[in-house]
Amino acid sequence: MMLKSNGNAASRMSGVVMALLACLAMNSLVAADDTEKTSDVQLKDLTLKVPASWEKAANTSSLRLATYKIPRTEGDKEDGELTVYTFAGGGGGLEANLSRWVSQFASDGRKSKITQGKVGENAYYIADITGTYNKPIGPPFAQQTEATPGYRMLGVYLVLEGKGVYFLKLTGPDATVKAQAEKLRKSFGADAARETAFEL
Repeated sequence: MMLKSNGNAASRMSGVVMALLACLAMNSLVAADDTEKTSDVQLKDLTLKVPASWEKAANTSSLRLATYKIPRTEGDKEDGELTVYTFAGGGGGLEANLSRWVSQFASDGRKSKITQGKVGENAYYIADITGTYNKPIGPPFAQQTEATPGYRMLGVYLVLEGKGVYFLKLTGPDATVKAQAEKLRKSFGADAARETAFEL
């Protein structure tokens, strides 16, 4: 007696195999992204682990230690930008700088969250702000801005004990900045899971 093959069972098995292969492929992509090659960049007393996808750009101000072009997320029309700088004496203090970053977004529709953490003995604070960004345009001395909706900023106030305060400011379209948040933290050793809320 000949047994007939069960077409439905074979089809189901094929579907399961395809689903498993798809999951493995996705996991491989995630792993590749998580292990993106980085290079150590020394900026005075600050060492950053800079991902290979961040493109070094020219500094438009003598106050900047470094500028990077951050690749846009698919669907966004612009790249992001990371600037790094430091000031003697802390540049006006913690709360003044956090408030200044928040004020660079129009109050209407603005959302902001500030967290704090530590990397070893070094404290840091991150302002995560979304909304309409008053984006600087033209030469810095002109102090001109353009209202740009759908933007996000991650502003980092990093205190290197005994060495000064460093500022890292990542700005760009919301999705682009959100996609780079973990890489920004890893660049100076931060961990979002260990951060706590900070109130101005």
